[in-house]
Amino acid sequence: MFGLDYKKAPPTVFVILHQDGQIRKQGAGLSFWYFSPISTVVDVPLTSQDIPFIFSEVTADFQELSLQGQLTYKITEPVLASSMLNFSVDKKGEYLEEQDTPVELLGARLVNATQVIAQSIIRPLSLRTVLQNPQAIVNGILDGLRKSDAVKNLGTQILDLSIIAIRPTPETSRALESETREKIQQQADQAIYTRRNAAVEEERRIKESELNTEKAVEQKRREIRETKMAADIALEEQRTELIDTKVQNDKKDADSKAYALEAALKPVQNTDWRTLLAVAAKNGDPRFAMSLAFQELAQNANKIGQLTLTPDLLQSLMYSGPESNGHKDKR
Repeated sequence: MFGLDYKKAPPTVFVILHQDGQIRKQGAGLSFWYFSPISTVVDVPLTSQDIPFIFSEVTADFQELSLQGQLTYKITEPVLASSMLNFSVDKKGEYLEEQDTPVELLGARLVNATQVIAQSIIRPLSLRTVLQNPQAIVNGILDGLRKSDAVKNLGTQILDLSIIAIRPTPETSRALESETREKIQQQADQAIYTRRNAAVEEERRIKESELNTEKAVEQKRREIRETKMAADIALEEQRTELIDTKVQNDKKDADSKAYALEAALKPVQNTDWRTLLAVAAKNGDPRFAMSLAFQELAQNANKIGQLTLTPDLLQSLMYSGPESNGHKDKR
């Protein structure tokens, strides 16, 4: 009424009241009355803002790629920001800019600064390096934005930067996929070869272990055989010593018996055998004496002219011994 209006701002909006080219009021979440014909109200948002972006760059090996991400910032110096961009609002709190709002213009300038810094980082690098180190690209761009004078002059602070995707052209992507696929296949083949070699090596170790085991078993068997042979040899040696001892003992016994026999026969060794037989038959069987007589006759048969043996003589000879009576009885 009569140009008098009331302004009430939320705590997330920094309000500046300009009158006659002077700042009359400023602060976050202010509420006040003001005379609109001579006043200008500026609303600077203090909340963090997210700006999506996507742009293309060329690497050192002349390969085109696109960067897609999001930039998060916050206005920390609203007075400075309001001096760079028009944040003036009408009675309804809407920005007076008809084309792009100051927030959109601020976001566009930050995106441009981001692209300039990204270009300075990506241009010296190869495509493969950029694709393999996305976090290094993010850290480089973020560090460049925080040090940029253009960002500071806008009264803003960069809170975060995230790269959602770094994509080469479809043709380059297919070529890289083919190359990578071949390398992966080679690595798979190498892994198979390595596994096979490991299996062969393990089999060789197993065979070697088995052969060593068999060798040890054969060594033990040989030691057992040698021990048994040594025992047999020792036993045979003991048997040999026993036989030698027995032979010596038998020899000594035979020598003793021979000595005793020689001593027994020594008195009669010069006596005629006939005398010995006669002495032996003296108290013996008369038939033994008769047999000796016939033996003597047989030895001197060439000296006997005629010998007559009658049946009575033979009968008397047959029954003339100690058993003659018995024979006669049987007869």
